[in-house]
Amino acid sequence: MMQDLAMQTLEILMNSVGAKADTVILRIRESEHDNRIDIEVEDNGCGMSPEMVQKVTDPFTTSRKTRKVGLGVAFMKGLTEQCNGSFDIQSTVGVGTTVRASIQKDHIDAPPMGDLGEMIMYVIQADENIDFRFYYTTDNGNFEFLSEAVKQELEGVSLLEPEILLWIKEYINEGIIHAKEGME
Repeated sequence: MMQDLAMQTLEILMNSVGAKADTVILRIRESEHDNRIDIEVEDNGCGMSPEMVQKVTDPFTTSRKTRKVGLGVAFMKGLTEQCNGSFDIQSTVGVGTTVRASIQKDHIDAPPMGDLGEMIMYVIQADENIDFRFYYTTDNGNFEFLSEAVKQELEGVSLLEPEILLWIKEYINEGIIHAKEGME
């Protein structure tokens, strides 16, 4: 298994990049009150056939040419089963895919959240042309990051500039702290 939820989620996000999505939406809800962490990745990529959706949770099924094993979806599904959670994947060819995972927050096997700012920085590095939307919700507040809004502010400066990537990482991590503390 992966060491934290951010790295597990990164695997799912990279599937969206590989599916040639031009919009990827990540929603994370972390609730102390409900004792849940909910993760949803939605994209408008190439989608999968019903047969592939049935097989995608098998670690020995992959569309990759570089290795014969695809572990991201299988690991996420396994984690949800291990941590009293739920897992669902919906996909339509030519429309896109939505992956939903939920775990019990205080389960003994629940990994830490990890560095979400770094995770998003990696996704942007994979393809800065994707419209990436990140929504983070807690019992106390909300945070959102919209890559298109950042691009508009930068007026043509690439998101791949090292200073911009580091700013994105820090901005997201600070926003998450504020959402947890109830600061808007």
